[in-house]
Formats: sequence, structure tokens, C-alpha cells
Amino acid sequence: MELHRNLKSSKILQISLILVLGFSSLRISECRKHRILESSKSYSSTNCRAYTTSLTDFGGIGDGVTSNTKAFQRAIDYLSQFGSYGGGLLYVPPGKWLTGSFNLTSYFTLYLHKDAVIMGSQDMNDWPLIDPLPSYGRGRDEPGGRYSSLIMGSNLTDVVITGDNGTIDGQGAMWWQKFRNKELNYTRGYLIEIMFSDQILISNLTLVNSPNWNVHPVYSSNVIVKGITILAPVKSPNTDGINPDSCTNVRIEDCYIVSGDDCIAIKSGWDEYGIAFGMPTRHVIIRRLTCISPSSAVIALGSEMSGGIQDVRAEDITAINSESGVRIKTSIGRGGFVKDIYAKGFKMYTMKYVFWMTGNYGDHPDANWDPKAIPVIDRISYSDMTAENVTMAGRLLGIQTAPFTGICISNVAIQMANATKLAWNCSDIQGVSSFVSPQPCDSLLDQDSESGPCPYPTDRLSIDDVEFKECFLPSTHA
Repeated sequence: MELHRNLKSSKILQISLILVLGFSSLRISECRKHRILESSKSYSSTNCRAYTTSLTDFGGIGDGVTSNTKAFQRAIDYLSQFGSYGGGLLYVPPGKWLTGSFNLTSYFTLYLHKDAVIMGSQDMNDWPLIDPLPSYGRGRDEPGGRYSSLIMGSNLTDVVITGDNGTIDGQGAMWWQKFRNKELNYTRGYLIEIMFSDQILISNLTLVNSPNWNVHPVYSSNVIVKGITILAPVKSPNTDGINPDSCTNVRIEDCYIVSGDDCIAIKSGWDEYGIAFGMPTRHVIIRRLTCISPSSAVIALGSEMSGGIQDVRAEDITAINSESGVRIKTSIGRGGFVKDIYAKGFKMYTMKYVFWMTGNYGDHPDANWDPKAIPVIDRISYSDMTAENVTMAGRLLGIQTAPFTGICISNVAIQMANATKLAWNCSDIQGVSSFVSPQPCDSLLDQDSESGPCPYPTDRLSIDDVEFKECFLPSTHA
């Protein structure tokens, strides 16, 4: 067994660990403040770890056939004891590591070598059933419970999933087929789901073929998703890219997503369950995102937004062959709010819609939704955008008894694929526009140049101040 530890730990701790764990020898590595072997590999992370072990030390076999579920869980359980002593890192070496669902621990890093592939088991029994999310009241696919996600964690602090662009492959084709054939009695699991946790980093990985959503932080705070490539067939069902759900302080940047559903979907619970749970998603920044999603949105807000969504900032976004640039989805019965949404610096190529809002997205969890729960949509700002080969510039349809208000669109140039078709379709909305082509609908009142551009916040979010450290793998794992 290889065990690497910080030299700051006392000799008493060394002796205790040897006695308790029964190891005959310990390999002690120097921390970053001391000498690092030239052959060690560096990586960036929010926190470095004092202890490192390899999946092979716990019986892992990377042949793509042998199940490694127990090996993953044994290794993680072992490393969980070092949270107070600098935390632990589980190294996944080159190979194909077949596994069912497994749970992470606190003060922990899962690191994938560039030639490592974690593969989701094709045995449904390896994805145990768990309870529905309390803010949803049921599974999204089917009533009742849901299958576990491949990589999971709950009530954790300081969790990192990273690597040298290693791969996590959900092998989702089996799940997609069963879903389409209505052969599932429960909701499909996600690729990564972290719940009720704080300080999450997911970075420098490739995620492919998720059975359902790819990355789902929920009821969590201080979440960074950075440098992720997400790939799924564009006709695969519900393979959303990144879905922050009832989360606070989220930073998504430098990601490339090809998806069968929304690339980014911001959520906060479903109808009466989301209203009762009452946990909004707030303070989200999305930057330097490239998205391809022919049937869905680059950035969607909702439709499950009953806990509320506020202060979302999106900038420097490239959209290619996608259904819509920004889409707000809600309906009577949702309640909640979508407020203070800012988007700028979008470049879009071949789009069905640039802007899309709908107050009639009426998918409900059950018959107990409240018809008096009317969502509030207010202060939505779009600026500095270009789009080419567009079918419709904007489809903005609010709720008759509760119009969408505070919409501002400025400095937007849209080239229509067919100039004879209707460019804008609007109802039950209120707002302003300036320097927008083609000319918006009458409910977006034209403003002269003196009115200035639409607002975009200039303050920094606290999640922007999270700094990365240079960490090192032991030379045996370089």
C-alpha cells in the first residue's frame, strides 16, 4: 500500500496509523512547501491533499470488464479518515474502470489520469434506488424514487473531481433506450450528483454518454465547474450538461458541451415541492461556454424554478446549431421567481430562437399544484450579442395575469435566415430595447441612444475570489 503524507504530521500520528491500520511501511511524501521530485506532476485545485493512494491498491482492475464498485468504495472509505490531517486523493490510473454507483467523502480529491476511463455499469442493480429530491417530490421521469447517480456525495465539505482530462463514461445508451421504450419504473441516475455540500470543484475532465443529466450540484454552495468537456448524442434524452439546482455561489467557465438537452439548466424545485422547500439558486456566473444543442437551450432557467432563481450572469458565450440562446421556462403553478438575469457577449450561429420565454411550460409533478402560484419574471437583461442564420429573433410569451416585466435588450444584431418570416412573437411582456435589429415587437419600447445599454453587474461575486493552488501528484503517479 502506498501512502503519502505531509511531513508536518507528528511521529506519534505515524506510529498510531501503523498500529491501527496494520501497515508494515509508510511512504512519506513531502508537501508542496518542501522539495518536490522533478518527475512529479502538477495540477490546479482549490485544495491540495496530504495523502494519496491508487485505486489499484484496493484491488481495482482496469480491464473494462471487472467491477470496481467495491474497490472505489474501499479506497474512499479508507481516505475518509484523513480529513483532519490534510485530506486524501484517490488516483485513478490508465485503464477502463467499470463501476456502479459510489459515494465520495469530505476533504477529498478524485483524480483521473488522462488515459483513465471510469465506465458506468450496465447492470441496473449497480445503481441502487434512492429517495426523490425533496424539492421535486418525485422522480422527474417517473413517480417515486430514482436510481443513484454514478458518482455521488451528500453533506460533504471540500470535494474535488478532477484530472488530466480523464474520462467518465456513463454508457447511457441502455438507459436512453429503456426510457424511450417506457421500460423504466424509476428516474434515471445522473453522472455526477453532489447534494447538501459546500466547496465543490469539478474540473479538467471529459464526461460522455450520461444516462440523464451530467453534472447536478443540488442544495449546495460554492461550486466551481471548470474546463469540462461534455459529449452526448444530440438526440439523447435529457442529457443536460450542467444543472445547478437550489445552489448559491456557482461558477461555470471554460466548458464545451454537446448535448441532447439544455447545455446549462438552472433550477430550484418543482411546483408545490419547490415552493415548500424554498431554496433558490442565486449568484451564478457562466463564462466562456461553447454549446451545441439542436433541440434545446444554451442556457435555460427552469422549468423547475419554484424556489426562485436570482442573479445569474452569463458572458462570452458561443452557441452553434442550438434551439435557443437563453430560454426562461415557467408556468402557472410554479410560483417562485426569475429575477436579475444578465447575459452579454453572445455569438450565435444557426439558431431557431435567440430569445425564448414561455409562461406555459405546464409540466407538473402531480395534481396537487396550486393554480394561484404565479411565477414572477422581472429584470431580464440581454446586451452585446450577434446571431446568424436565425429562424426567429425572439419568442417572448408571458402570462396574461402576470406579464414578464423589466426586459431590456440592447446592441443586438440578428441576421434572419428568411427575412419574410415573423422575426418577433411577443405577448404579455413589458420592456425596452435599443439598437436591436431586426426591430423588436412593440411591447419592447424603442429607446433612443441616450438611454444607454442594458445593465450588467460590475461587482464581483464571492465565488470569483476562490483561488487555485498548484498541487502535486507523487512521482509514482506522475
